[in-house]
Amino acid sequence: PAVSYAERRRLFELPRSSWRDYDETLLSKGGMICDRSDKSITPTPEVRALLGIGEEALPPHELIRAILRSKIDLLWFGGIGTYVKSSQETHADVDDYSNDELRVDAPELGCKVIGEGANLGMTQSARIEYGLAGGRVNTDFIDNSGGVDCSDHEVNIKIVLDEVVAAGELTREERDRLLGEMTDEVSALVLLDNYQQSQSISITEAQGTALVDEHARLMRLLEHAGLLDRRLEGLPDESTLAERRQRKQALTRSEIAVLLAYSKIYVLGELLDSNLPDEPLLVEDLVRYFPEPMQRRFRPAIERHRLRRELIATTVTNSIINRVGPTFIVRLAQETGAQVSDVARAYTAARDVFAMRSVWEEIEALDNALSADQQSKMWLDSIHLIERATRWFLRYGGRPLDISACIEEFEMDIVVVAAQLIDLLAPRAKARIRRRSRRLREQNVPHELATRLAGMEKLPSACDVARCARDSGVPVERVGKVYFALGERFGFDRLRHAARHLAGDSPFKQAAANANIEDLLSHQASLTRQVVSHPGRVKAAITAWSEERVSAVRRLDSLLEDFEAGPLDLSMLTIAERELRRLVEGA
Repeated sequence: PAVSYAERRRLFELPRSSWRDYDETLLSKGGMICDRSDKSITPTPEVRALLGIGEEALPPHELIRAILRSKIDLLWFGGIGTYVKSSQETHADVDDYSNDELRVDAPELGCKVIGEGANLGMTQSARIEYGLAGGRVNTDFIDNSGGVDCSDHEVNIKIVLDEVVAAGELTREERDRLLGEMTDEVSALVLLDNYQQSQSISITEAQGTALVDEHARLMRLLEHAGLLDRRLEGLPDESTLAERRQRKQALTRSEIAVLLAYSKIYVLGELLDSNLPDEPLLVEDLVRYFPEPMQRRFRPAIERHRLRRELIATTVTNSIINRVGPTFIVRLAQETGAQVSDVARAYTAARDVFAMRSVWEEIEALDNALSADQQSKMWLDSIHLIERATRWFLRYGGRPLDISACIEEFEMDIVVVAAQLIDLLAPRAKARIRRRSRRLREQNVPHELATRLAGMEKLPSACDVARCARDSGVPVERVGKVYFALGERFGFDRLRHAARHLAGDSPFKQAAANANIEDLLSHQASLTRQVVSHPGRVKAAITAWSEERVSAVRRLDSLLEDFEAGPLDLSMLTIAERELRRLVEGA
């Protein structure tokens, strides 16, 4: 690769060059440079072995077809033309007559991964067919989005700098020099955007058939909004989705990519129609869009950007959908009755209160050190936390949520709970978290990150702990110990665990499970408020409180003992929730 790069660099720096100028003495043994205008090409033995060619000589288009069908890791499209169609399409359907003799069908591909460095290297139907057969491919607009992203940054940077030049704060020469100096940082910002966008597809794909119903609901919403034409975009209709469910097949990466794009379009429009882009706290998201030298020197000009609202709405949209997937914000809006902008506010508060950016950066830093499956599981843990916290702020934070006030109110207490979590937990929960942390460390996850990830299933409760501490005036550490002790004493932990596993693939079951979990969390918080006022050690305080309502506690204990006999179902959870409600109300 080093030799090849140096030679390519030499050709690049020539005034004019073609592949004929490449020094063929630098090629690997058996390497060839061929001309498509040749009538016939005689492959070297090495090329014949690599591509599985039996003929001594063959025309150029057949050599290209052999390359397309070769058993390789990566096939990269870098030139103009549509080279792959689905087996159900004709060449006329593709409408690229100049490449008809080169084109192959998706089932003929022998590669594991396709990268589309050019537009329309494959038809969408071909991508889907290849994906359903186990191939890995995004779409051209995903693999090529770096160019568009780079242009966006360039335009928005020049808007700021041109204003600064007009104000006399910078000369034209200084502006041009600064643009050159920021090249690498702009590249890094663009690559990060594209990394996260592709990562979102991977995390969605990793959840498999569990999201099929969510994807169907999102498609129906986008259709009703007049944004999406499934047939035009090659997305499955309802009958095809039903067949996929039966075959245990989820959406392919290429289909997820389309949904991701339309979800961004929909969410962006909703946010621009709201007052969210005017939220003072989100100015920081606007500033983060620009390279650091501009943040440091020209922040006032950035804050006056003529496209300020559009940039804030775009960065918030990308933050949500790239991090937690295309269905997250729409699903929560539908389930809670909130506006998309309300969900975006609650998500932003949850992200910042729980310092999720640092967690995500640490997970990303493990690229190539852990398997993709291991990282995906870690991501899903973080998504579970962010969803529970977002739901909490939607339920209790008021609408519209004041993001700045919310962060100021909860951030420090949640930092305390997170730092001392293992000491606050009841014995069984503590042992489970320690086991999980040990397993993560054995997988080469750094100690601090392993500890944070292991405790994430408990962290959504930190919001209730912090609020109870504020309302009661009791230190957050004591409230946390009471809260988690009650969770173990009255079976909250087991009941919530059962509810999560009963959700299944049905959106209605998922909604019911989420409602049950939220009710259980609410009851646990209410009991905590009642118990923290009792003096003494935590166990003694719970005992004293229980002695004031012996009948209700005995009834609940008897019910929980009955539940020990086997797995819980939804009716059993409903009965348990009712008894816990009676206990809270003192009945």
